Amino acid sequence: MTGPLEGLRVLDLGTRIAAPFCAGLLGEQGAEVIKIEQPGTGDFMREIGPFVPDADGADYSLFWAVEGRGRKSVTIDLRRPEGQDVFRRLAATADVVVENFRPGTLEQWHIAPGDLDDRLVVVRISSFGQDGPNSHRPGLDRVGIGFGGLLHLTGYPDQPPVRVGVTISDYLTGVFSAHAAVAALYARDARGGSGAVIDASLYGAALRILEWTLPAYGKLGIVRNRQGNRLDNSAPLDNYPTADGKYVCIVAGSDANFSRLCKAMERSDLVSEPRFARLADRAEHGDEINGIVADWTSTLPAAEIEERCVANDVPVATAYTAADIFADAHIAARGDLVTVDDPSVGPLQQQAPYPRTVGEPVVAPTGAPRLGEHTREVLGSIGVSDDELDALSAEGVV
Repeated sequence: MTGPLEGLRVLDLGTRIAAPFCAGLLGEQGAEVIKIEQPGTGDFMREIGPFVPDADGADYSLFWAVEGRGRKSVTIDLRRPEGQDVFRRLAATADVVVENFRPGTLEQWHIAPGDLDDRLVVVRISSFGQDGPNSHRPGLDRVGIGFGGLLHLTGYPDQPPVRVGVTISDYLTGVFSAHAAVAALYARDARGGSGAVIDASLYGAALRILEWTLPAYGKLGIVRNRQGNRLDNSAPLDNYPTADGKYVCIVAGSDANFSRLCKAMERSDLVSEPRFARLADRAEHGDEINGIVADWTSTLPAAEIEERCVANDVPVATAYTAADIFADAHIAARGDLVTVDDPSVGPLQQQAPYPRTVGEPVVAPTGAPRLGEHTREVLGSIGVSDDELDALSAEGVV
């Protein structure tokens, strides 16, 4: 892909989601991304369903099809000295290395930042960070949102915490890390200096988005708790049921939006009702006003509710399923879905690269590579001879 990072080389040593997602975002901005995988097995994401049969009838992961796209696959056994030597040679041609092994692993393999060119930007992603009492602990997304305070805030107050529907701390960490990597690259190139080592933790990404939660505790002693789909300080606001079994999110807490919603509902009498006159009043009587809105939405299909709200400038959206996304005219017009030519299963519709540059076309990433598909191409380009590659392959190093 072309883009502002064209000409940069990124080495993706990650597994699962956070580090590969970071590398993938850089790739969607034009960088060449080379994924380093274990010979014979590859990234664990290749083993996670749902699956479809590939050309040979084997199970092919659609999860991998999305998370592995936009990069080249090179197999190197980093646990072996011969593989470590090949990696150091490859890293000498790169700009960014992204990894998410447990802290200390790269040091054991002699491919830590201190073993590599100091012009590299090395992004190190882990559950708890590279230092501190918990740095040695393993962990995945659920650990990140738990320790980072987000899990406690998600769900209803009278029920156990509920995880977000996707692996949110992994994706957030990937986004924050890609942002930091670009900033480090800018500093390196603009000032003619060295690279940087970026320390990103899964819990830190969750911690960073806690809004007012921490200062409210530190200053006022308030322990923020779960509120479900509503807010204590705003109403009406909820995900309301519809007559056709869907849910619509209506945000009408402000006085102006509440007045518009009343017009959409043909309930102008509510505007002059003392219990609902101001935001503070509606928040105090949140159950009542949210119940009135829910009674209204329950009588209409989601599309009609949206139509009435949009006509009156009320913020609204239906809780979309994948089927809704595929059918939506706005998503089609914006090019939010692209067809990726996957080398294992052919064309696959996926989410487009995001965000986009105004005036530039939306370009589909290349399909997720087969395991080791680009090993000879990439390693040959850095001077590894065919004879050396044959010997390394015979020994299982690549």
